[in-house]
Amino acid sequence: MTQSRPIEKELFGSAIELADPSARTAFLDQACSGNPEVRNRLEKLLAVHASAEEFFRVSPVHLTDGAGVPHLTSSVALPHAPGPADTAGSACGTVIGRYQLLRRLGEGGCGVVYEAEQARPLRRRVALKIIRLGMDTEKVIARFEAERQTLALMAHPNIAHVLDAGATESGRPYIVMELVQGVTITDYCDQNHLGTRQRLELFIQICHAIQHAHQKGVIHRDIKPSNILVALENGTPVPKVIDFGIAKATEGRLADHTLFTAVQQFIGTPAYMSPEQADTSGLDVDTRSDIYSLGVLLYELLTGQTPFDSTKLLESGMVEMCRTLRETEPPPPSTLLTTLGNTRLAAIAAQHHAESRQLVSSLRGDLDWIVMKALEKDRRRRYETVNALATDLQRYLNHETVLARPPSRIYRLQKMLRRNRVVFAAGTAVVVALMIGLGTSTWLFLRERVALREQVRLRQAGENRQKLTQAMLLLTRDQFAAADQLIHGIPTAEVGLEYAALYRTLGDWHTVNERWQPACTRYTVLFQMGESNQWDITSLDCLRYGAALVEAGDVAGYERFRRAAIAHYATTTNPSWADRIIKISLLTPADSHILRSLDPLAELAATSLEQSGPQFNEGFAAWRAFSLALMKYRQHDDAGAVAMCETSLDFKDPDAALNASVNLVRAMAHFRLGQTDGARSELARSRTMVENYHHDNNPYGYWWDWVLARILLREATAVIKK
Repeated sequence: MTQSRPIEKELFGSAIELADPSARTAFLDQACSGNPEVRNRLEKLLAVHASAEEFFRVSPVHLTDGAGVPHLTSSVALPHAPGPADTAGSACGTVIGRYQLLRRLGEGGCGVVYEAEQARPLRRRVALKIIRLGMDTEKVIARFEAERQTLALMAHPNIAHVLDAGATESGRPYIVMELVQGVTITDYCDQNHLGTRQRLELFIQICHAIQHAHQKGVIHRDIKPSNILVALENGTPVPKVIDFGIAKATEGRLADHTLFTAVQQFIGTPAYMSPEQADTSGLDVDTRSDIYSLGVLLYELLTGQTPFDSTKLLESGMVEMCRTLRETEPPPPSTLLTTLGNTRLAAIAAQHHAESRQLVSSLRGDLDWIVMKALEKDRRRRYETVNALATDLQRYLNHETVLARPPSRIYRLQKMLRRNRVVFAAGTAVVVALMIGLGTSTWLFLRERVALREQVRLRQAGENRQKLTQAMLLLTRDQFAAADQLIHGIPTAEVGLEYAALYRTLGDWHTVNERWQPACTRYTVLFQMGESNQWDITSLDCLRYGAALVEAGDVAGYERFRRAAIAHYATTTNPSWADRIIKISLLTPADSHILRSLDPLAELAATSLEQSGPQFNEGFAAWRAFSLALMKYRQHDDAGAVAMCETSLDFKDPDAALNASVNLVRAMAHFRLGQTDGARSELARSRTMVENYHHDNNPYGYWWDWVLARILLREATAVIKK
C-alpha cells in the first residue's frame, strides 16, 4: 500500500476476515462504490492472499553481524507452509531459526503472528510475526530492514520491546518481539470498572510512550485499543503500546513501515484514522496524526464509543468514509452520552463505577475541551506534542487550569462556512451585489489582507513548532549549537511548557561557555513559565537566571527579576525555596524595599534552621545559614552576619563553593567591623579557592553556586581595597 492510500490497508484487513465469498463481495461493493481502481487493487491482494499455502516457505535467521544488526541467511525450509487459513494448531512444532512455533495468535493487515519459544541463548516465550503475502515486495523488505534500526532505538517501559528480526528463505521478513500477555486497554478498564481518574492515569502512561517514540523519530500511525494492551506486573496494571505496524520515521533516512504485533491482535478500523490519513491528496502525516488517534482512544475510554461508528463508516463506502473523517465534527463526549438511551448510559456508567448523571457531569467542561482539541480536523489546532496532551490531562487531575479551551465564535463560523459553501456562496453573492458602489473593492482588499496576515501567522507558528521539535531531537545527539540556532528568534509567547527542558539545557550550555547574554535570553522563557506552579523547578531556574543576569551586566534586568521572584514566592511555606530566593535576590546590594520584602522569607528560613536536628541535611542547613548571613550583611548587621557565617561553617559541609562564599561574606563583615588584617587574609584564601576551582574543574552541575562565589569575590575585592 502506498502512503497516499493508508485506508486501503484497513479495508483489506476487514475483507480477509470475511470467509464467505458472497459476504466479501457485498462488502467490497459497498466500501469501493465509485472507486473501481481501489476495488481492483483489493481484489488482486485478496487473490495473492488466497495462494498462501503454495507460496509460504520460511527459514531461520542467524545473527552474526558484529555491529549487533541482524542479517539474513537461509538454512532449512518448512515442510508445511502455515498460511492465514491454517487452524490454530497446524503450525505447532515448526522451527524458524532458533524459534519453535507453538500456536497461532492471530493476524492483522500486515501479517500473521505466532507464539513461539526461543531455545537459545536463553529459553523464553516470544511473539513472532511474518509479513503478509502480497506485501513482501523488494521495496517493503528494504523499508523493513531500515525500520529495524529505528525500533532498536526505543526503550520505554510502556512500549513492547523488539528482540530479533530476519527474513525467510523466500525473502519474507519476520520480526520477534516481547510477548505481551494482556487485554486491550478498553476491555481492561471496563472489566475492572475503572473510574475516570484511573482511566486517565493509564492513558497518560500511553502518552509518555508515544512521546518517547516521537522523540526517536517514529510515528505510530495505527493507535487503537487492540494495539495497547494492559498486563499486570507485580499486581500493578502496566499499559504496553504494541504493533508499530505502519510506523513511519519522521526523518527521510528511516523506513515507511514497521512490523509489530502481540497477543490478541485485532483487525484495524478507520475510526481511529486522522483526517490527513484519510486525505487522498497525499497530505504528509506527522506526529499530530498520532495525537488525533490518541484523542479517539481517549474519547472511547470516557464514553465507551468512538466518535464515528466503525460499522457505519465501512458501510458508507470509501468516498463517504473519507469525507466523514475529513469534514464531519463529532459531538463532545458529554454530549454524546446525553444522546444515548437511559439503559445504554446506565451500562456505560456502571463500567466507570459511577452514576449516569455523575459521569456526564465529570466529562462536561475540561475533559470535553481536552478531547476535542486532540480531535481537531485542522492539525495546526491540535496539541503541539503528545506531552502537551498528557500535561493538560495531569492539570485536570491536579484541579489546575487546562490549556484546552472551546473554539472561538470566529472559528466556529469559519467551520460553518466550509460545511455550507453553496448556501453561503449564494448569500454572499446577494450581499456583494447590494454593496456595489459602497466600497466593495475596499472591503475585499481589507479582508484579503487580514486573511493573508492570518495565513502568514499560522504558517510561521507551524514552522516554529517544527523547529522546536527538531531542536529537541538535535539535543539527543548533543548538537547544541545547531539546536540553539534553530530556535533563534522564536517568540517566547509561542513556547509551551513541554519545551522548558530544551531552553533550560541550551541556557546551561551557554553559561558553561560563559556566553551570558544568550543564556539570559533562554532563561527568560523559563522565568515566564513560572506560573506553572512547579515551584521547586522554578526556584532552581531563578538561581540560573539571576546569576546569568548579573554576569551579563544587565543591572536593570536583574532588578526587575529579583522583584518578580520575591513577589512570586512571597507566600511560600517551603524553607528551601525561601533561602534560594534570598540568596539569588541579594547578589548585589539591595534597597530597603527589597530587604523588607524578604523579611517573611528570612523568618521562615531562620525558623527552619532553629528546628533542625541531627537528622537534618547538613548541606541544606549550611546553605540556609549562608543565605541569612548574606541578608544580615546587606542589612548592615555585620556582627550578625559574622555569627551566621560561623553557624554555616559549623555544619562542616564539604561544598567548596559554599565555604568560599561564606568566607567572602565574613571577610567583608570583618572589614567593616575594623578587623582589616583578618579580612584580607580571608579574602586571599577565598580568591585561591574560587580561581582554582573555576579554572581547573568541570563547571557543569550547580554552576550557579560558583558564579555566586565569583560575584561575591569581585565585591569583596572592591570593598576591602578601600
